[in-house]
Amino acid sequence: MHSNFFDSSSYFIDEKVNFLKFENCYNIYNDSGIHIGAIKQKLTFGQKILRMLLNKSMLPFLLEIKNTHDQVEASISRGWTFFMSKIVIKDPNGFPIGTIQQKFKLFTPTFKIYDNSGMLVAEITGDWKAWNFVIKDPAQRGIGMITKKWAGALKEIFTTADKYNVMLDGNINNREHKIAILSAAITIDMVLKESK
Repeated sequence: MHSNFFDSSSYFIDEKVNFLKFENCYNIYNDSGIHIGAIKQKLTFGQKILRMLLNKSMLPFLLEIKNTHDQVEASISRGWTFFMSKIVIKDPNGFPIGTIQQKFKLFTPTFKIYDNSGMLVAEITGDWKAWNFVIKDPAQRGIGMITKKWAGALKEIFTTADKYNVMLDGNINNREHKIAILSAAITIDMVLKESK
């Protein structure tokens, strides 16, 4: 019995401001504006201390995508890094379902998403300053986007800068690929902040 959290093709991500700024938390809504989960960052006490002393972009991180019952739907993690890092996407049982590799060119981050056999399944590229990202398949066809432009009924709810919308085409047949792509897209803001 698989969870239906990733069955949707549209997600709205809303950053909750945390004044201590150690652990970020973002709420996730569906396209009807219903709260369906959250992205939470897990930090040990030691990691909190290290974040005051070291550059965040070198430190490991763990982001968990959780549903409203506080159950993990997927996780994204990175180990210690001194160069461009590899990020691992895992399913709720802790099994790796894909990896993300980051590349930065000026203000244009690129995230390449691979499945477990190392095959490229998607690429997210975009303009970080304008906050516009395109999700493409390996043949460079557009299969989704991440944007701060709102449409329809949610326009009134989502107006501030710390919110964004992830939209994915409905025709991605491989469920693990879809979960990997959505996990990368949903957490993109946190991953970028951790990489700065």
